[in-house]
Amino acid sequence: MIGYRDSDSYINESALKDICMDIIDGREAASHSRPYMAYIYSRTGSCGGTLIKQNWVLTAAHCVVNNSEVILGAHKVKSRENEQQRFSVARAIPHPCFEWKKKIHDIQLLQIKGAAKLNKFVSVLKLPTTDMDVKPGSSCSTAGWGVTKPNGKTPSDVLREVNVTVVDRGTCNKIYKKFKTEISTNMLCAGAPKKSDKKYDACQGDSGGPLICGKEFSGIVSFGKKCGDPKYPGIYTRLTARYLQWIRDVTGGAD
Repeated sequence: MIGYRDSDSYINESALKDICMDIIDGREAASHSRPYMAYIYSRTGSCGGTLIKQNWVLTAAHCVVNNSEVILGAHKVKSRENEQQRFSVARAIPHPCFEWKKKIHDIQLLQIKGAAKLNKFVSVLKLPTTDMDVKPGSSCSTAGWGVTKPNGKTPSDVLREVNVTVVDRGTCNKIYKKFKTEISTNMLCAGAPKKSDKKYDACQGDSGGPLICGKEFSGIVSFGKKCGDPKYPGIYTRLTARYLQWIRDVTGGAD
């Protein structure tokens, strides 16, 4: 079974066994080096996200955000750091075509109550200007506060990051075919290099966080099978032209 990569409480019980999306075999990020990162937290679970406007956060649609708090400017999320800004969610807008079972259109916008004060600890990540696909073999990175071991249960207190390598969709579809999951052009597939002895991946708790390829915001952590297993790359929602237009339509256009 394939699972989304958020905390346990954000998914249905049948998906818990294989849920994935925390940073596996990664490293602690330099403090406040990713000022666009958002931590979406409730008493029942957590997800990552990306600040794209002063009052808008982009995350995954499968992240349930009822009564959640959005924390910006965090490194140690369990601490009340002076750099942090905390907001409640005014509106949660999942993509209208999101389908849980098919794992398609896994993208969501959160409007926070109030507006972030932008500074060196809190800043927006610019959306890509085109939807140019990411070439297989490209090195990308992702970050989050998820679990750090494949079978771990405790989320990381500090922001962690990891490099992943893009896998071509043909190969990825062969891998996921037995799970009856199609990896479409709306998705990116990335994980550990084939010959790596490391288990580079996102995992449980990292869902909704950004995938950065080069200097471009290219995708959103979505789902996977067996966190960190090189045989099963992680799947990311790709920021296509249609998704970018939907974001502009919902948020009121470009800044």
